[in-house]
Amino acid sequence: MKGALRCLPAARAAAGPVPPATENLSYSILLPGGAYCAGLARENVRTLLTRHGLAELVDTAVLAASELVSAAYRFTPDHEMILRVRWQYEALRIVLYDQHPAHDTPAAAEECRDRRSRSMWLLAAAVGEHGGDWGLAPVLTPGGGTKSWALLHR
Repeated sequence: MKGALRCLPAARAAAGPVPPATENLSYSILLPGGAYCAGLARENVRTLLTRHGLAELVDTAVLAASELVSAAYRFTPDHEMILRVRWQYEALRIVLYDQHPAHDTPAAAEECRDRRSRSMWLLAAAVGEHGGDWGLAPVLTPGGGTKSWALLHR
């Protein structure tokens, strides 16, 4: 057979788009950093969790996202933030990266971390009530930044 293409696999039917499910919940959202970003975070988290079958976590997750964004805005106003919402290892992970500048001394960094931690009392109460966890960590980049997160279980 002259000109036959023998190495090509047989044509398959198109699988179509993958529908939203808990297992494929993984989004990153760039927020511009204004005071209104807490509302954007709430709307997005509510929509994502509802579509991905995690409606039972919506109220706490919406509060967590709002508190993370609000704290970042208080400490670094009008700077971009990245909100990550992901289902991994049987838990919902909400992570916020902000651009809080690095401090000159370890003492100043610790004082700032303590102030931010105290400002997140509502997040701590809500997440703790549902058996979750939360925290803060410096982002290890030359310019600084803070990673704050909340972890929620079903």
